[in-house]
Amino acid sequence: MIQTVDFFTPVVDDPYTFGKIAAANALSDVYAMGGDAAVALNIVGFPNCLDPSILGDILKGGADKVLESGAVLVGGHSVQNDEPLYGLCVSGFVHPDKIWKNYGAQPGDVLILTKQIGSGIINTSAKAEMGDADSLAEAITVMSSLNKYPSLAMRDFTVHACTDVTGFGLLGHLYEMVEPSEITAQIHVGWVPLITNAKDYAEEGLVPGGSYKNRQYTGKNVNLTDVDRDWFDVLYDPQTSGGLLFAIPEEEADAAMRALQEAHLETQTAIIGEIIKPEDKKIKLIS
Repeated sequence: MIQTVDFFTPVVDDPYTFGKIAAANALSDVYAMGGDAAVALNIVGFPNCLDPSILGDILKGGADKVLESGAVLVGGHSVQNDEPLYGLCVSGFVHPDKIWKNYGAQPGDVLILTKQIGSGIINTSAKAEMGDADSLAEAITVMSSLNKYPSLAMRDFTVHACTDVTGFGLLGHLYEMVEPSEITAQIHVGWVPLITNAKDYAEEGLVPGGSYKNRQYTGKNVNLTDVDRDWFDVLYDPQTSGGLLFAIPEEEADAAMRALQEAHLETQTAIIGEIIKPEDKKIKLIS
């Protein structure tokens, strides 16, 4: 059994869309372990000064995403709170011999990412009323897409390690993947898929505070080599309901990418680097 829980305050203005995003995010940990979601419970905090129909729209968004996952929504719990909170407690199942762990990558593995990054930057630009509608629409698609589909597509392959990319950003979660082993992850920054305009907005200073906190946590373990330091703001950008990051043997990479393409994902999927023998830092960024 896999048990997970996640909830947060709204990241978009539309209540229904917020419900979908929060549910997709809460379900993600099950898929990151190679499992299937079975049962979900709502977690709700809601101000008594807001129209109850707003809460109804949030719950409808969450319920529709749980239905898409194949799980069953069996109730939940709500409390009065000064600002809205929503998420899920999710139970899922995975065969004990087929659990994907967030460590165990090996030299020779390639790294595959199943969603473009930059949602934190795009959300920050929207709050500042400096973003564009197309970038926000793309970010919403990224955040509300279930990781169920890439998870299913990868189950016929040798997954040495898998994690979902969320609040610690791409580099933060990658560090968790490689830290327990005598290996280094080499990332080709130009291969990393980005939400449209994310890097441009980052260069303008539209960076969430979480990006700087993430950088403080693991930045000393990253070798920049010839990469511009502005990439840090994007690669450490805290993601909401980000994609899955897989480490699989290089010889399986082409077939895995075909399987992901045949899954008709709504997001961008890319090979972003490889696992190499240990160097002085746990993560190496190259152009």
